Amino acid sequence: MKKWKTITPYLFITPWIIGFFVFTLGPLIFSLCISMFDWPVVGERTFVGLGNYIKMFTEDKQVLKSLVISIKYAAIFVPLNICIALFLAMLISQPLKGIKIYRTIFYIPAVVSGVATSVIWSWVLNGDYGVLNYLLSFIGIEGPKWLVDPSWAILAVVIVSAFGVGTMMLVFYTNIKGIPADLYEAASLDGAGPARQFFSITLPIITPTLLFNLITSIISSFQQVTLVMLLTAGGPMKSTYFYGLMTYENAFRHHKLGYASANAWVMFVIILCLTALVFKSSSMWVFYESEVGGSNNKKKRRKK
Repeated sequence: MKKWKTITPYLFITPWIIGFFVFTLGPLIFSLCISMFDWPVVGERTFVGLGNYIKMFTEDKQVLKSLVISIKYAAIFVPLNICIALFLAMLISQPLKGIKIYRTIFYIPAVVSGVATSVIWSWVLNGDYGVLNYLLSFIGIEGPKWLVDPSWAILAVVIVSAFGVGTMMLVFYTNIKGIPADLYEAASLDGAGPARQFFSITLPIITPTLLFNLITSIISSFQQVTLVMLLTAGGPMKSTYFYGLMTYENAFRHHKLGYASANAWVMFVIILCLTALVFKSSSMWVFYESEVGGSNNKKKRRKK
């Protein structure tokens, strides 16, 4: 009987363990292995060692160009995405009439498929008959050719990407609703206005959630493929030829599976380094109540 009690918990997690090894760890190791090969879809596979990685940084000029484009996109997308999500979370946390309807409206775009989102926005951003340029014309602004002008194409992709902030908004909203109302009441009695309450109470308390959303935004920004593939296909003039799209095309258009795997592993290392930097800096701006409580207890013990 005791033996079954010991085994039962492991039986419950067995499906996850199997799925992890088969669908995550297994493909990860396999992709690392084939990155050492010249691995066409059809034909002889040749071991090249670090040849694919050397080729990326010595022969293929598109790698650095696509990486710069992805970094530029991430630099715009990540802060914009977080600000919009936090603003909407603060908005739907207010005790207003019919606020549940607005919560649903703001979240709906997050569950719409990337293909549907791309089709809708390709119509909205059309430079000739698009809805956005039509609305801008009412205030005397001639809208640009969003998807065919290299100067505006990457901004158009950012706008479409920011359309699906619903999930991040809900994460912020859940944390904000968990903040004790007593803190705001005490701040009001001390004369603190809404802005002061936000920066002195709300923002410090939600910094762990902010850290989580920041990391997930960085990861998703470097993995952006679907929207840019359907909106611009990497154009115009490869101004939106993201690193993720380049990796995808190397694998499934040019059939260079080994080279594409090397591309993917370089992306993995870049994301890993950026995530490590964010975690390293989090000690300076992320607030944890348990840590503060622990430090206060230590101070009290020293005084005694």
